[in-house]
Amino acid sequence: MNARRLEALTDGVIAIVITIMVLELHVPAGSALADVGQALPLLVAYALSFVNVGLYWNNHHHLFQLDPRVDGRVLWANLFLLFWLSLVPFVIRWLDASAYSVGATAAYGIVLGGAAIGFFLTERAIIACNGPQSKLALAIGRDHKGWGTLAIYAAAVPLSFVSRWIALALYILVIALWLVPDRRLSRLARP
Repeated sequence: MNARRLEALTDGVIAIVITIMVLELHVPAGSALADVGQALPLLVAYALSFVNVGLYWNNHHHLFQLDPRVDGRVLWANLFLLFWLSLVPFVIRWLDASAYSVGATAAYGIVLGGAAIGFFLTERAIIACNGPQSKLALAIGRDHKGWGTLAIYAAAVPLSFVSRWIALALYILVIALWLVPDRRLSRLARP
């Protein structure tokens, strides 16, 4: 299969996810600037989620700049990633409706962690398809950044039952880790 079709599908799903997220934003009831305060929790959840989804899109793009071959394993791993990303609008609605309840905060981490697993599996499937000497395998190496991300989500979800603020801080830490495009991939990408 041509990797471009897989990229196009991923681009389309991510565009829909972002569209659904923004459509969930509601206009404040009043006309004063202070009325935006009521929408602030949802705006924060939207901003965090937008950046997260954008990071997956950006890093997914870098994966495929290395011109990998794809097979059924890659397709299924990528669908697993897209499944979790498609749940992001649901959990941000729950965060807003429940005033960032413990359950919603944990679910947010489960969804983000599921997406991280999906991205990790997609990387591994591409490496399996292209071999241990492929550009991606050489660029990723031991993937401390990927393993670290999974560990942070694994810690954040149970910690949300101790303090949702600690969990949210850990979710933001993951964003900070990935905010700069992954240089391991961009230095080997096609021009």
